[in-house]
Amino acid sequence: MFRKTLKKDPELFQNVSEGLRKLYRTKLFPLEDAYRFHDFHSPALEDADFDNKPMVLLVGQYSTGKTTFIRHLMEQDFPGMRIGPEPTTDSFIAVMHGEQDGVIPGNALVVDPKKPFRKLNAFGNAFLNRFMCAQMPNPVLESISIIDTPGILSGEKQRISRGYDFAAVLEWFAERVDRIILLFDAHKLDISDEFSEVIRALKNHEDKMRVVLNKADQISTQQLMRVYGALMWSLGKIINTPEVVRVYIGSFWAQPLLVPDNRKLFEAEEQDLFLDIQSLPRNAALRKLNDLIKRARLAKVQAYIISSLKKEMPSVFGKESKKKELIANLGEIYQKIEKEHQISPGDFPKLEKMQELLNGQDFTKFASLKPKLLEAVEDMLANDIARLMAMVRQEESAMPSQTVKGGAFEGTMSGPFGHGYGEGASEGIDELEWVVGRDKPSYDEIFYTLSPINGKVSGAAAKKEMLKSKLPNTVLGKIWKLADVDKDGYLDDEEFALANHLIKVKLEGHELPAALPEHLVPPSKRGTALEA
Repeated sequence: MFRKTLKKDPELFQNVSEGLRKLYRTKLFPLEDAYRFHDFHSPALEDADFDNKPMVLLVGQYSTGKTTFIRHLMEQDFPGMRIGPEPTTDSFIAVMHGEQDGVIPGNALVVDPKKPFRKLNAFGNAFLNRFMCAQMPNPVLESISIIDTPGILSGEKQRISRGYDFAAVLEWFAERVDRIILLFDAHKLDISDEFSEVIRALKNHEDKMRVVLNKADQISTQQLMRVYGALMWSLGKIINTPEVVRVYIGSFWAQPLLVPDNRKLFEAEEQDLFLDIQSLPRNAALRKLNDLIKRARLAKVQAYIISSLKKEMPSVFGKESKKKELIANLGEIYQKIEKEHQISPGDFPKLEKMQELLNGQDFTKFASLKPKLLEAVEDMLANDIARLMAMVRQEESAMPSQTVKGGAFEGTMSGPFGHGYGEGASEGIDELEWVVGRDKPSYDEIFYTLSPINGKVSGAAAKKEMLKSKLPNTVLGKIWKLADVDKDGYLDDEEFALANHLIKVKLEGHELPAALPEHLVPPSKRGTALEA
């Protein structure tokens, strides 16, 4: 009876962040704590993890342009920044918004409750001496924070120990960031052993991963095709999934292109990447919700594994030998849990890693299965998450303009250097003459072969001519709607010329406008089109 009453009176949340925080503290954390989730997988979440701005993590080998990429986005140097062909960035630098320029060292950073880095304390002094926060007043940083990482080493250099678990630190960040950008240098494509290890450590976060093939202006088109193919092949072997990671090709800095042949491609790719980054503030709540669901699923599996091991342990003699036997047969325990509780194999932690971690644990101190804790998490996943999902949509619609502004993002917004300006349907946008008029004489020749009546051709006559473009009917239907400016079901010579111009735009690979732009309205229709 008591449980039913609880479900009838669901808890109300002010916003998504507060809802996630409360659900985690009251329903998920008790389960994590009981079954040592924090020893095996990830430290407990803090309030700052739910409130912080979206974060972008940059990962790559040294001299792939990570720090330059950040500088390019913000159009401003940041404190502690060093750029060079050698491994210059030897620290993790969290670039965040602040009222004044300044640097906060790692040891001070991990005791600040307002920053989401307190749990990094576990990685020790060797790491904290190589961690800092660069604060500065920059419009880009009002919406996102960016994490610069040390260049991943190759060859002999990678054998020198960093003094802390580099892959584990990156995995910690990967769990908490909204986007992971892997940078590669098109000029010297090489994936070192350490980089391969890092990419594998990020394997559970492919949904956040994007790849940037930087410095692509330093090689010819033919070489670029080969480098791109080699990169996709290498990534396929490391990530080992059928889905292809999105790769953005370009030159991400504010210098002239060395080989300008692929300028249009680079512009389109940069625009796509910028749009992806700009969407992060809008999707931040959804990302946090998604990460909490992932965490809850893993916590459930952890509870089943730990309680199964506890159940198998003898009460008095032979504990150590039984522990070794259970670790060796962990794969069979996985299969048993999978069948018994209908859990997907993909929800289980890596077998080898789990076996390694279990070696250092005292199985006798493990907790038995506590159904109430699991029921609380099941209820959270079945009911509370659904309510928060509806709140996410409401928050998104209430703040539609939430996007990253400033820095390089402003340069591609509008004006003649905006993406696609003066191309396709935008061609002739700032010309005094009607752009369609240039080719109108040739369109007129076709128009008069269609035997116009009272200066107009019927839809049937125009259709025969338009079908010669071999475009689908859906596209031609849209072109007809745009070209029939006065909506009388016929085309005069100007409207017919406009229809052919729009066909040309589409055949050249550009998108059709949703509504006819002012500069494409035929001169004789300009008054009537505006009235309509």
